[in-house]
Amino acid sequence: MGKDDKKVATAISKITPAKVLEEADHKMKKAVEKVLEEHAAIRTGRASAALLDRIEADYYGTPTPIKQIASVSLPDVRTLLLTPYDKLALAAIEKAIQKSDLGLNPSNDGQVIRLVFPLPTEERRKELVKLAKKEAEEGKVAIRNVRRDEIEKLKALEKKGELAQDESKHLQAELQKATDRYNGEIERALAVKEAEIMEV
Repeated sequence: MGKDDKKVATAISKITPAKVLEEADHKMKKAVEKVLEEHAAIRTGRASAALLDRIEADYYGTPTPIKQIASVSLPDVRTLLLTPYDKLALAAIEKAIQKSDLGLNPSNDGQVIRLVFPLPTEERRKELVKLAKKEAEEGKVAIRNVRRDEIEKLKALEKKGELAQDESKHLQAELQKATDRYNGEIERALAVKEAEIMEV
């Protein structure tokens, strides 16, 4: 038995059927969360504070998330208003937004920064829908991979005689139910995002 085989054997010996389901559930939930995060970062015609989550401004030489140095409010559905806690941060915030991939032109009046979200063109909306679908598909692939990996663990337990065949089949059916449930969550999230993108 090689070193790697021993590692696998040791890892499998610590696996319990309950742990397999628990681990699968945790990993599948994470895949759904990632899709939701990616969808939140897709810019539609609506203003959304979530779009600023990935943008950092150079605040006194330290890359700092914008939300930590400014309050963000939505005066209307197409506008974000950023009010820095420190007026000296205005220029850094403005520069960070200009350098980002948001494609927005910040308006700085010396007190606050306004971000106005123009309505995307029909062509741009179709591109955004494609992007949302791609993120959703990646999430589903991640969920299917979790199911496959966890089924392999169950089969290994079965092979070692630590799990009865009917119990293994029952647990595999439970894994399939979890897969369907989380894929359904991704489908619903995609439908919401598509409607949001196509809204005029």
